[in-house]
Amino acid sequence: MLHLRAVCPPEATAQALDVLRAHAGTAHLIAHRGVAVEPPGDLVEADIAREAADEIVDALCGLGLDHTGGITLEALDTALSDAADRAEGAAPGEGADVVLRRGDLLRRASAALGVGFPLAMVVKLGGALLVRATGVFGEEAFQLERNHDVDFVFSVGVPSLVVAMLAGAAGMLAMSSAKSAALVGQWSRCLQSAGQLLVNLLGIVAAAAIVLTLRRNGQRSRVGTRPLSRG
Repeated sequence: MLHLRAVCPPEATAQALDVLRAHAGTAHLIAHRGVAVEPPGDLVEADIAREAADEIVDALCGLGLDHTGGITLEALDTALSDAADRAEGAAPGEGADVVLRRGDLLRRASAALGVGFPLAMVVKLGGALLVRATGVFGEEAFQLERNHDVDFVFSVGVPSLVVAMLAGAAGMLAMSSAKSAALVGQWSRCLQSAGQLLVNLLGIVAAAAIVLTLRRNGQRSRVGTRPLSRG
């Protein structure tokens, strides 16, 4: 669930309340009249299902609240009520740990991979050629057949997949937990290095998908078995 706060000019408050009442993904709707100081107006609060966030925010922006007032969203760690359970169950689609639409997220991730990795490889190659031209580390540093410390860069195998899956799991846990963390020559080697990159990417994506699925199933099971008071 997400907690929504909308600062509304008095003339738009009734419409904002109608939008929230009409959406099945809304719970715990509250209106504070005349409490907003700057910009002046009313404050409307509600808890909304993540699946409903896009539609609700779009509707409120359609009332101009992003210009005449303000809209904020924050994640709720815990929401214990029948109303919240009904809102999550009735909201269309599936929840995610971000409000962004999946299609938009996929496009951005693809662009980051398609542009970021090749750019990083080009920069790295340029640095290597510059270092070799200046002879800072000597010619021996570029003789790969004698330097086995860098074999992991182009040797594709099970350890590569294991490392990639661990990186993907760590990255997805960091994202889904809302915590930041630090995550940790010879032209014939280029194709082998590209294979290593492909294995790493596949492992990261697979591990991230597995972690996200397990976390989502765990959250759903906890919500479904939560005892509520009968009073």
